[in-house]
Amino acid sequence: MSTTIKHIAVMRLSAMGDVAMTVPVLRAFVSQYPQVKITVISRPFFKPFFEGIPNLSFFAFDEKDRHKGFLGLLRLFQDLKGLNIDVFADLHNVLRSKIVRNLFAISGKKTASVDKGRQGKKELTRAENKVFQQLPTMFERHVKVFEQLGFTVDISHPEFPEKAVLSPEILVLIGTNHQKLIGIAPFAQYESKVYPLDLMQEVIDKLALDTTHTILLFGGGKKEIELLDSLSANKENVLNMAGQLKLQQELQLISNLDVMLSMDSGNAHIAAMLGVKVISLWGATHPYAGFSPFNQPLENALVSDRNQFPKLPTSVYGNKKVAGYEDVMRTILPETVVAKIKNVLLNH
Repeated sequence: MSTTIKHIAVMRLSAMGDVAMTVPVLRAFVSQYPQVKITVISRPFFKPFFEGIPNLSFFAFDEKDRHKGFLGLLRLFQDLKGLNIDVFADLHNVLRSKIVRNLFAISGKKTASVDKGRQGKKELTRAENKVFQQLPTMFERHVKVFEQLGFTVDISHPEFPEKAVLSPEILVLIGTNHQKLIGIAPFAQYESKVYPLDLMQEVIDKLALDTTHTILLFGGGKKEIELLDSLSANKENVLNMAGQLKLQQELQLISNLDVMLSMDSGNAHIAAMLGVKVISLWGATHPYAGFSPFNQPLENALVSDRNQFPKLPTSVYGNKKVAGYEDVMRTILPETVVAKIKNVLLNH
C-alpha cells in the first residue's frame, strides 16, 4: 500500500440503494486505514448516510446549479482539487463520474473505477442459454476499486453504528409500548419488484395479530402514502411512517428495527448498512446479480419460483417487462414471508 496516499475522493451520485451500498465498505476502510481521509461526493440528500463515520467528509454534488453540465463538472474538479486529493475512486462509472475521473487522471492523479460486470449480468438475465450463477456482490466490486489503489479492505467482520436513541418526535409517532419493531417497505422503483399488495396485506394482517409487534410501514410520495394508509387501516399496531420523518429521523428509526421486510430496493440496503436483519422479496430480479443487502444470509432473500418461471431473473434492475411474468411474486406465499420474519425475530 502506498503510504503517500492521504486523501481519497469517492464518487457515487445515485440511486438511494446504490449509495447506501457504499457505506459498509467505507466503514470498513476507515477502521482499517485510520490515517487516510475520505471525501464522498454524492447528492446532498444522502449526506445522513455517512454521518458519524470517522475521517470521512461529505462533498455535496450540486447537479442543479454549480456542477450542472460539462462546465459544472470542470468546476467540480476544481472544487475537489482545492481539497488536496491524492487519488480518485469512481464507484459509479457513468458519464459524469468518468469525466471527473479523467480530469484527475490528466492532472497526474491515480484513479480507479468500479467494474459493473455487464457481461455476467447479461448472461444471468437472458432468456436463452442463461448462466444461473452468483456474480460478485456490489460490495466485492467496491472492494476491488480500493484494491486497484493499493488498499486491501476486509468486509467479513463488519462494524455497524450503535442503535440511535429515538427522539421524542419519533416516540410520539410510534409510542413506547413495543417489544418487537418490524419495518415493512413494500415498494420499489419498478413494478416487477413489488410484492402484490393483496398478499402484502395478508402478511401485515397475520403479523399484526401478535400485539407485541409494532409494524412500521415505509415509503414516500403521495400515492405510496395512500396505499400504506390502506394497508395499515384499522390496526392499532400498524403505523404508516411515510411522509412523517426526515431522512435523518428515518435512519434513526430503521436502526432500531428488529427486522426489515423489503423488496429489492433502497430500504433493504439502508437497513442492512445499519446492521438490521433484512428479509428481501425478489420478483424479476435475483440476488445472484449482486444486489443482495449487505451481510444478510441468502436464505433471507425469498425468490420467486424458477421452476414455474424458468426465465427468472429477467432483469438486473427490474426495468424490463416479460409477457407472462407479471405475477411471478405470487409464488412467494404470505405464510412463507410471515414464518421467515417470525424465525428471524425468534433468533434476534
